[in-house]
Amino acid sequence: MHPTDVSFFSAKSYAFTTWQDAHNYIGGRWQKPIDDVGSLDVLNPRHGKAISQVHLSGASDVDAAVKAAKAALPAWQALPIRERAQVFYKLRQLMEDHLEMLTWLVSHENGKTYAEAKAEVLKSIECVEYGCSLPNLAAGSELQVSRGVTCRIEYAPVGVVAGVTPFNFPLMVPLWMLPQAIVGGNAFILKPSEQTPLSTLALAMMFREAGLPDGIFNVVQGGREAVEALCDHPGIGAFGFVGSTRVAKLVYGRSAMAGKRSLCLGGAKNHLIVVPDADLEVAAGNIVASFTGCAGQRCMAAANLVAVGDVEHIIDEIKKRASRLVLGNDLGAINSAESVARIKGYVDGAEQAGAQVVVDGRADRGGEAGFWHGPTILDNVTPEQAAAREEIFGPVLSIIRVDDLSQALAIENGNPYGNASAVYTTSGEVARKVMGQAEAGMCGVNVGVPVPREPFGFGGWNDSKFGAGNITGWDGFRFWTRIRKVTTKWALQADQNWMN
Repeated sequence: MHPTDVSFFSAKSYAFTTWQDAHNYIGGRWQKPIDDVGSLDVLNPRHGKAISQVHLSGASDVDAAVKAAKAALPAWQALPIRERAQVFYKLRQLMEDHLEMLTWLVSHENGKTYAEAKAEVLKSIECVEYGCSLPNLAAGSELQVSRGVTCRIEYAPVGVVAGVTPFNFPLMVPLWMLPQAIVGGNAFILKPSEQTPLSTLALAMMFREAGLPDGIFNVVQGGREAVEALCDHPGIGAFGFVGSTRVAKLVYGRSAMAGKRSLCLGGAKNHLIVVPDADLEVAAGNIVASFTGCAGQRCMAAANLVAVGDVEHIIDEIKKRASRLVLGNDLGAINSAESVARIKGYVDGAEQAGAQVVVDGRADRGGEAGFWHGPTILDNVTPEQAAAREEIFGPVLSIIRVDDLSQALAIENGNPYGNASAVYTTSGEVARKVMGQAEAGMCGVNVGVPVPREPFGFGGWNDSKFGAGNITGWDGFRFWTRIRKVTTKWALQADQNWMN
């Protein structure tokens, strides 16, 4: 595997295509793990068979990455921020040049449709563009605070930092972190999901091609052992994580106890509220896209539709549109057989508890092989049922019926997560009420996936996030840097006060 070869993945369709094994990238070199933790198949979910293998790492590999990062830091931090950002201008061009290759790579390792994978790559490029803009945003302020005395702010790097990212956006989520951290003067150690480690191999090659010095970006493949080693290592100063709430809580506590600044994003149970005055076309199309996009495997997906009053005409249209989706073309595969079984278990449980399965995707297939679950809609779900409370992470929409907006808000605010919330209405008063009272960090009016675009930051509330701030945008830059306050005095003044 040549470190500057960025045209290596040959797939140009959904046809099954294999690729090389996923190893570590440390100090600019591809390396097999030092610790023999084992290996796992990297499955193409559409075909249900291995396209690669990932070789898992342990504490020794994390330590090797920290040492390589520390060795590279002094020269990198000595560069002006504008020179550090130049790497991301070049990375952006490389990603655009190889848009098709990256799209098919994401599709093959994750199971997304071509359109969804391309959208992820384009959003990844947008994240890189934000990194290019940081030299114009990161100017520290300065003020004369007393005669002859000035105070100024500088943004200093933390040093060696690390991030752990999930399977569902294998290229985009790493690029939520990398531009701010690296332009900010840090060296980064990335532990991608062991289920989707291939996109980060391409990213490492492109960083090398873009001129990033060896050791500033490192990839350590692995599972639990690698994550725990990253949490514990005393040479790592900041730690970012995106994944399930259960694991986010654990790694936040562990990394914080080790003295790291930590920001860990967890799961979600997003509520979309629809009221009778909602626009039929906008609401129906948007709600279906929200709960079925990326096969429901995203923390911003609609999970519960809280139907206020008589909205039967909208629900009927949602059911029609969801039923017309073609698995494999409009909807991608589920990441694993275990995930398919989990999703079906929630639908079965809801049906047994009294909910009606009005659109049933349990038997749908997108091909002879692979892992599939079609769009599914559960009606008359109660807030106490597991389908309404727990994150299903699949293309399943639970409809909860209420009489008024106050009941809808009580249900939304009664769930422990606080990632996203949306309302479908043509009333400014209704929109203001929901936006003002929803317990969620990312909210939308007639937008079912209210992901903030740069420079606005991504991050929820409550059990959807552990730590302060957001992972993207300006908050992200602040997270990966430390504020240094500098007070200077060069001239002796005739009068005296506490500063002079």
